[in-house]
Amino acid sequence: MGFKAKARKHKGDSGKNPKDNKKTTVTEGQISCGIKSCDGYADKSMGGRSLSIDNAIDVWGSGGYEERKGRVRVCKSCYRKWKKDNKSEDTY
Repeated sequence: MGFKAKARKHKGDSGKNPKDNKKTTVTEGQISCGIKSCDGYADKSMGGRSLSIDNAIDVWGSGGYEERKGRVRVCKSCYRKWKKDNKSEDTY
């Protein structure tokens, strides 16, 4: 018996359900997404990223974003959209 199996075995002995200890809190973001058509949040804890202005122009055009300190803060869904559009390009 490995150490993980042993830990699982003894964890169940306490009589408590480990799933009951989770607190469900909805976190509200502080940094809004830099894409004008998006309402998401670009906080790092929520999966937000920072793109260069050149990369943002390629996907959203020259007026579709707001820059912050020379970069464009994007939410997770906008980053995935950018990543999918640039997947086929070779930048080596």
